[in-house]
Amino acid sequence: MPETVDLFVIGGGSGGVRAARIAAGHGAKVALAEEYRYGGTCVIRGCVPKKLLTLASRFADDFARAPGYGWRIDGAHFDWSALRQAKDRELARLEAIYRDGLARAGVRTIDSRAVIEGPGRVRLLATGETVRAAHILVATGGTPYLPPTPGVELGITSNEVFDLPRLPGRMVIEGGGFIAVEFACLLQRLGVEVTIVYRGDLVLRLFDDDLRRHLDAAMRDAGIAIRTGETIAAIERDGAGLRVRTARGESLATDSVMLALGRVPNTRGLGLETVGAELDERGAIRVSADSKTTAEGVWAVGDVTDRIALTPVAIREGHAFADTVFGGRPWTCDHEDVAQAVFATPEIGAVGLTEAQARERFAAIDVYRSRFRPMSNVLAPRIERMLVKLVVDRASDRVLGVHLCGPDAAEMIQLAAIAVKMGATKRQFDQTVAVHPTAAEELVTMREPVEPAEPLSGAATIGG
Repeated sequence: MPETVDLFVIGGGSGGVRAARIAAGHGAKVALAEEYRYGGTCVIRGCVPKKLLTLASRFADDFARAPGYGWRIDGAHFDWSALRQAKDRELARLEAIYRDGLARAGVRTIDSRAVIEGPGRVRLLATGETVRAAHILVATGGTPYLPPTPGVELGITSNEVFDLPRLPGRMVIEGGGFIAVEFACLLQRLGVEVTIVYRGDLVLRLFDDDLRRHLDAAMRDAGIAIRTGETIAAIERDGAGLRVRTARGESLATDSVMLALGRVPNTRGLGLETVGAELDERGAIRVSADSKTTAEGVWAVGDVTDRIALTPVAIREGHAFADTVFGGRPWTCDHEDVAQAVFATPEIGAVGLTEAQARERFAAIDVYRSRFRPMSNVLAPRIERMLVKLVVDRASDRVLGVHLCGPDAAEMIQLAAIAVKMGATKRQFDQTVAVHPTAAEELVTMREPVEPAEPLSGAATIGG
């Protein structure tokens, strides 16, 4: 007889693991199957290893600033192999924590690909075993999108870049989202000559335009070539390297091509069609606010639903599912005013509405904006400046959006997000005593709104 469980989770990433642990804590009999490594995209091939590489890359800036602060650093050099090995040790440690947490919660873990083969039935491909489940949760995350470009197999994605045996001298990155700009910034500081090829006019199209212009200029000033309004038409071998042909007919010689064109929901081959779970045009599982699919007894959380592809969101969705279905405490994840960080250099932190979104939704808004040199650059020959911006509803005085670009922007936006979520007003920001000298004090010291027509233009804003 096949095993029967209350909950079968497909996918061992952050959302699936949280749901499994909470459900087991409520007394449910839970099994979880993962075909690769526990921890999912974030821990194994996403935010955690990428942040480690970003931190490593920023030592280049620290070393460049050091003489201005009285330090002499001679003979410093970077060892990619040493960083890669340290990164691997940390990922192994984190994966072990995930496995141990599931075991201590009483969850049966299965190292196998699992597919739905009918209502309430999951088959394990490694053993052929069938498990019956009262509830099935799909939490398989996303996978890099690969375009139908000739020669695409010669490129790499963010899945492979962490394990390169050596860093290339030159890399072309196609894309303009989180992954593209983060890797462009860190690889350039690790010594790679980076070119971004992006079809849009500015990177990070979903962010506030001032942030986009500010980061674009900073990246160019750092030595990253950005070719906008362009796409890769073909990738070809060229001796020991590669050659990229663009849609405009230009040719770029490079050693490596990274395709960073976003991620798509990882739903192929899961058997969702056998139970009638509907997918949208991108392959994402359609779900209601409580993560229920159109199939009876089947739920989905995280990137596979294509709501907000952020690890903390997947964790909250998984927790809400488990409390609702097994804990008798129904609630749903709130997807409004979710803070986001882009670990480029300089860093971006944002929460709430962009200026353009606010102008569409509110009759009148005020914009407060400050640009200044961070203290870390004051005694160093660096032109990079920081941008701090508030978007405010003129009628209610409520702060609608906070947008930052500069050192520690991610740390600052986490705290600013609390104020935005609580509906804080600009007056309440103003009444908060500043911590001096910090960059964050600009959030509570800006008094005069800028004129709506005042632009932030190009590289001059970074240095001038």
